[in-house]
Order: sequence, then C-alpha cells, then structure tokens
Amino acid sequence: MDRKQHIAIFTTASLPWMTGTAVNPLFRAAYLTKSGEFKVTLVIPWLSMKDQELVYPDKIMFKSPSDQETYIRQWLEERTGFVCGFNIKFYPGKFSRDKRSILVVGDITNTIPDEEADVVILEEPEHLTWYHHGKRWKTKFHLVIGIVHTNYLEYVKREKNGRLQAFLLKYINNWVVDIYSHKVIRLSAATQDLPRSIICNVHGVNPKFIEIGKRKKEQQKNGNQAFTKGAYYIGKMVWSKGYKELLKLLHDHQRELAGLEVDLYGNGEDSGQVQEAAKKLETDVRVYPGCDHADPVFHDYKVFLNPSTTDVLCTTTAEALAMGKIVVCADHPSNDFFKQFRNCRTYQDSNGFVKETLKALSEEPAQLTEAQMHELSWEAATERLLQAAGLDQVVLKRRRSPTTTSPRNIMSMSMNLRKNLDDASAYLHYVASGIEASRRVFGAIPGSLQPDEEQCKELGWSFPAGA
Repeated sequence: MDRKQHIAIFTTASLPWMTGTAVNPLFRAAYLTKSGEFKVTLVIPWLSMKDQELVYPDKIMFKSPSDQETYIRQWLEERTGFVCGFNIKFYPGKFSRDKRSILVVGDITNTIPDEEADVVILEEPEHLTWYHHGKRWKTKFHLVIGIVHTNYLEYVKREKNGRLQAFLLKYINNWVVDIYSHKVIRLSAATQDLPRSIICNVHGVNPKFIEIGKRKKEQQKNGNQAFTKGAYYIGKMVWSKGYKELLKLLHDHQRELAGLEVDLYGNGEDSGQVQEAAKKLETDVRVYPGCDHADPVFHDYKVFLNPSTTDVLCTTTAEALAMGKIVVCADHPSNDFFKQFRNCRTYQDSNGFVKETLKALSEEPAQLTEAQMHELSWEAATERLLQAAGLDQVVLKRRRSPTTTSPRNIMSMSMNLRKNLDDASAYLHYVASGIEASRRVFGAIPGSLQPDEEQCKELGWSFPAGA
C-alpha cells in the first residue's frame, strides 16, 4: 500500500497567542488532514517560561510542550467540531522584544525525519529563514512552499529610519525566499513581490462564524430584525492596526457623521492612547477590552468598519462577512478578495468612507449564498492551497499511478532549481548566518545559533557536548 504523502507545516507563533500565524496554520493542518490525502505535522515554537510570560495572554503558562499541545488541540476541536488527527511538534524559539516576534533558534529542519521530508509549508518563509543556519530547506524537502502572511515592509517604514530599513529588508526577504522556497503564495498583493510567487487567498474562517451567519440568514428569511446594533471595529489595539486611520476619519468628519456610534474592541500597547483620542471626539466612540470575535456581543452589529492598510489579508474582515455583516473597508490590495461579496463596501478617500458608512447603516445586509459561505470556509481555502501549490496534481498522479510517481519526479518535471546559482547563494547565507557577529548586525537574538541547555531539556532533546 502506497504511504500517504507527508506535509510538514512550520509557523512562527502558537496558541494561546491569538495572532494570525498561530491560528491559520492550525486550521490549515486540521483541514489538510481532514481531506484524507496527506499525513500532516504542525511544527510550532516552544518558548521557555520567561518568554511565555511576555507573549501569552492572561498569565497562561505551560510547563511542558505536551501541556501546550493539549491546550491547542482542545481549542481547535471546540471550533472545528471534529477530532484533528495531525501531529504537533515543537522547535526552540525565543521572543524578540524589539521585533515583537518569535525567532527561530538552531536548525529546525531536524524536527522532521528525512524519510518524512516530502512537502513543507513555511508560514512566513522570510521570517523562518532570516537567521536559518543548518540544512537547506530545498535539500531536506522535495517541495518547499512559502505562504506570506505579513507586510513587513509596511511595518518597518513606520519605524525610525524606516525607508532605509525597508529598502534593505526588501532585498534580504527576496534573497532568503529565493534560496529556500520552490513556490511562494502571497495572500494578497499587499505584500512585496517575491521570486516564483503567486497571489492566492489560502485562508478560511473559523466554522463558528459561518454558523453565526447561517443563523442570521434564517432570521432575515423569517422577517426578523437580525442586526440591532450599529458599527464596530475589533483588532489589536496598536496604532498601526487601523486605529490611527479610523480615529482620523471620525475626527475629520464629525459633522457629517453626527449621531454615529462606534464601538472599538481590542487590547494592546496603545490602548491608553486610543482611549484618550476617542474621548476627544464629538462622535460617540466607546472603547472596550478585546475578546473573541465569535462572542455573542458581536453577533448583532450590522457594520464592521476596517480602514487598516497594514494587513495582508484581514481575518476579522472575513469573519464579519461570514457572520452576514456589511464591511466598510479601504480600496486596497489587502481587500481585493473580499470585493466579490455584495456586503463588502470599499472607499477610496475620506468622503467615500462617510458615504459608504452612512449607506451601510441605512440598509440591511445582503443574505449570503451557499456558494459565498463556502468561499469563506477552510474547505475552500484548502482547495485553493492544493491548486496554487500544485499539490492537487500530486494527488491525481498518485491516484493514477501510485507506484511510479514520486514527489522527486514531480519536482523535476515542474521546476527548474537553477542549481548552481542557488547553491552558491545558499552557501553565502549559511556562512553569514553561522557567525555570531553578523547575526547580531542583522537583528538576531544573541545566543540563538543553537538552543540552550534549558530549551533542550524542556523539549527532551540532547544538549550537544561542548556547546
């Protein structure tokens, strides 16, 4: 019997940190496994206790990887409604305070045995390979697929000397992605163009949001008022996540938007400043702590306002559409996927924002069709991923000729590896990433070339002698 092809998914964050690179790869692993075509392993960062305290909310802490795995599986199965049969493995990570990100420690390719190194999905391929020092991903795996989640250039531009930093980062990202990935999927055109990349939304929404949308649709069909509240926004409460743009729009158009009530939900470093700015407005803007977007408090809102332009593909926008709401968002590449839905209203300038907001509040949302609900689902997202990555052809070829078609043969038919140039470039990166001084120059965490004794002990790894 031919063994199932193995897909390893490496990502840069893990629950309970409620960030996109923790949540979306988790659902991806679940639905790839549910398809029945693949054996799947999700590989996530393990943080020591001192870093967990900095990253995880509500003082949630884990003494061991197995404790965290139990938490993750319970969280996921409560939302999908089915037992998720994929494997979970951990790699050592450290939290960078200045980057507000978890960075890789050591050679994490070793977490997957060579005999299972068929296909790997790198969620944020640039992030995972900036400081990679070890076996080359393209050598270890037959097919390396990168999925770009984050518009790093946009964030860097907002920092001191931002334009220079963004210029350098653009070329570093191109370099490492070219070295380590065969194919790259960009969730939207809001990301930088990268070698061998295509644009495709391979994300779906938590099934709970679609269920909420179905209930709202039923209320509308029965002639009941499905939405009794006005406008809201939810997101991490930092200025760069759309709050700056939203409060400016509300400030500049207080007269036109007289009587408008807006509720903001979120936690973050800029919460205090956002609250103070909201108090100065004549518009009634209320600020609340963040909570799960599926919480009943959000069900009855009719309009979701999202002026953010730093997102690559805004998860909360997709969730709001799935719940049957009208979304008012910027005419921006990050929102291109959502324009196919009647309830998505885009604007090009501040006057357009006012017009679309007032119009949305005066109308009832269009009822979602079954096809539209499917388009927002993880089932559809998984279909798009398999097609974009060429894995649907792998499945078809395995079915037709299970004994003669190997992943390596497929790769040789579909890709030109440009071997000599790639090897030279990869060797240069390997040398640079192995020197502590050069690593620090480019922002690596000191001492992150190899995991320390504490991390090895927590992960059950042997600590290398003489390290």
